[in-house]
Amino acid sequence: MQPPEPPGDEFALIARFFSELDQGASVVLGNGDDGAILALADHEQLVVSVDTMVQGVHFPVTAGPSQIAYRAVAAATSDLAAMGARPVAMTLALTLSEANEHWLKDFRLGLASAIEDFSLPLVGGDLTRGDLTLAVQVMGAVPAGMGLSRSGARAGDELWVSGCLGDAAAGLAVVLGELSGPQVSQDSLTKKFWRPQPALALGEALRGQATACIDISDGLLADVAHLARASGVRAEVAAGRVPQSSALRALTDEAQALRWALAGGEDYVLCFTLPPGAPAPDGCFPIGQITAGEGVYCDAEVEVYGYRHF
Repeated sequence: MQPPEPPGDEFALIARFFSELDQGASVVLGNGDDGAILALADHEQLVVSVDTMVQGVHFPVTAGPSQIAYRAVAAATSDLAAMGARPVAMTLALTLSEANEHWLKDFRLGLASAIEDFSLPLVGGDLTRGDLTLAVQVMGAVPAGMGLSRSGARAGDELWVSGCLGDAAAGLAVVLGELSGPQVSQDSLTKKFWRPQPALALGEALRGQATACIDISDGLLADVAHLARASGVRAEVAAGRVPQSSALRALTDEAQALRWALAGGEDYVLCFTLPPGAPAPDGCFPIGQITAGEGVYCDAEVEVYGYRHF
């Protein structure tokens, strides 16, 4: 006979707050075993990525649990978009200082919302005690040989982004009480910070079209530098062509808006390269070109490097 689990046991908490989130077309066996079993279609390859978020580093200590959950999953999912992968499943390692029932209920709401939005069933994970930390591992699938990477850009390619930049950095400034203005603009920017929308459909559409791709997490210039380094080329960014939202421009001056657009980070839009003359994807913006050489050049004086942990 199986002994009952203590009320505060991590397995009981997992069963109570994280069960029934594992339903998906590719899930053969989900939560509850030592591992999950996933099914891929014939001639598909698996894409795997993991992102960690730490309280006080990636989100403020005042953040609500639903906000934290959604943002963590969205940020990790953006890596699948950058690889051109369709979402398959995810796992979550969650470290908590205490097992607060109200906190966990709200966290589950944000988690369930992200799971539904991104078609990423939760098929496993871990729950431990310590400082609040989330590690989200996402798994996706691409047709064999069709995955996007950072390393295919060539001289002559055009450099594109899939949306406005700088909103997330400005949204964090609003959250921290460092920026204010019209409420509608504040709401728009904070939503971009808490609920980014990874460009999954675009990523899949770019298979066989884009020569290289990366998502903007560290800041546009920092991430373009990663792409240029991986491809062995030079990337030239025209600052005046980098798209900015009306909400961003409504809350700050032109110089600060440009700094956030070029180096703010965490917008989770895609930056990609296309051969000259390739069809322009809907809703995307050309911001520069790829040339022979190395590094990244921008005609505005903004620090290239984004956030660094060390």
